[in-house]
Amino acid sequence: LGRKPRTFDQRVPRLFELQRGLALPPVPVSVDWTVGMPSDLGQFLNDSLGDCTVAAMLHAQQVWSFNATPPMAQVDDADALTAYEGACGYNPQDSSTDQGGVEQSVLAYWINTPVGANTLAAFVEVDPKNIDNVKRTIADGGVAYIGFNVPNYLMAGDPPELWDIDPSGDNSVAGGHAVVLAGYDTNGVKVISWGRVYSMTWAFFSLWTDEVYALVDADWINATGTSPAG
Repeated sequence: LGRKPRTFDQRVPRLFELQRGLALPPVPVSVDWTVGMPSDLGQFLNDSLGDCTVAAMLHAQQVWSFNATPPMAQVDDADALTAYEGACGYNPQDSSTDQGGVEQSVLAYWINTPVGANTLAAFVEVDPKNIDNVKRTIADGGVAYIGFNVPNYLMAGDPPELWDIDPSGDNSVAGGHAVVLAGYDTNGVKVISWGRVYSMTWAFFSLWTDEVYALVDADWINATGTSPAG
């Protein structure tokens, strides 16, 4: 699926530490940055390559630009391929190099190298167990960039519109996947994956997600005046 096991780098700042001592307002009950976006957002080669860590970066750019600096960014498969080669070492002439990527390494690459026409300003780690901060990341930053383990029952055919826990299904892990979350309400989150918008329940998120990042986009902050760290 394309997301390698998560890494731990103490140099990556953590959101709860940046928020310490700040009087932040309550997070909104619901947010949905996908409203009005095209139904087909492009798979960016993730239907044939394990480049989900890169595809998620391009989907983030679509959300930011559509909502804060329209029109929506025109990113394409060529942008995905260039980033997959640079961030993950993929060689189109050697299929054995299609090994996916480590989220923190891919995000660090994005800070130093433009992906499409966008360079990431920073990324901050968010505790997946702190749902309030996950919501704040989406509400104030546009997206949350996450990594989760995909149970095999979700891959038994086309992915369903709603991703939920299934105690009776095959809960062995098919692999790791990277996506962006671009909305939430009391029931769950809006997920952009494989070029489409899906829904994920909070129960599914809590069970399978093991890394979450707030992404800092300069254009988003300049246009909206908000960032997850206040």
